[in-house]
Amino acid sequence: MATITESDSHYTHLDKMKVSDLLYHINQEDKTVPFVIGKQIPKIEKLVNVIVRQMKQGGRLFYLGAGTSGRLGILDASECPPTFGIQQGLVIGIIAGGDKAIRRAVEFAEDDRKRGWKDLKSYYINKKDVVIGIAASGTTPYVLGALIKCNAKGITTGCITCNPESPVSKNATYPITVVVGPEFVTGSTRMKAGTAQKLVLNMLSTSVMIKLGRVRGNKMIDMQLSNNKLIDRGIKMMKKQLNISRKEAQKLLLKYKSVRKAIDSFSYTESL
Repeated sequence: MATITESDSHYTHLDKMKVSDLLYHINQEDKTVPFVIGKQIPKIEKLVNVIVRQMKQGGRLFYLGAGTSGRLGILDASECPPTFGIQQGLVIGIIAGGDKAIRRAVEFAEDDRKRGWKDLKSYYINKKDVVIGIAASGTTPYVLGALIKCNAKGITTGCITCNPESPVSKNATYPITVVVGPEFVTGSTRMKAGTAQKLVLNMLSTSVMIKLGRVRGNKMIDMQLSNNKLIDRGIKMMKKQLNISRKEAQKLLLKYKSVRKAIDSFSYTESL
């Protein structure tokens, strides 16, 4: 199957370009990505709603991909617990070739059509869960095979691809297709396609967590206080929210170890 992401761009002789021209044209190409994503917002909305519904019923969110796509899924999944305070294992990123493939490519891992489902089964996947396949080309066997199997088992599926009418998008119940066109360097889908996938993943996880109550106002009140920067952010958040001194905010945060718990406790005490 011919794919747009693998086709030649209109840029030629990149090796002859000045650095300033290289940077300018890469930037021009990157600017097109948000516009294309904007066209997919209705489909992204549908997927967000179904993820929220499933997670409220005890389901989990899985990202499944190979290469850059797999790494982006793992990145988004790994940032959910510290950012939104959810427990480990609610949002899970899986990459073809296993964890070692995060740092170094594993040859032919993406070509195993049965492996994706086997990897999902190791997490005891069930009908409450949602599986999102991430594949720029929309043809990755590792992802495609897993989605087909999930559909047969009644498991909700979605995908993020960058080619129209791809096998992956045709086998996802909630497909998101962001057609960013040929890459600046032919076939290098870590560029525009990777940027598009990252932006859509940000939209999905952030919207889902907001609708699950993990943000109050515009603040991450459930963030894990895992370093001094985040502790300081929590103190400032409480100081402003509760109209108290920094010292009082710090004392409350040290006591409750959670911005949400500290704010709720203070509000409850004040209401007595």
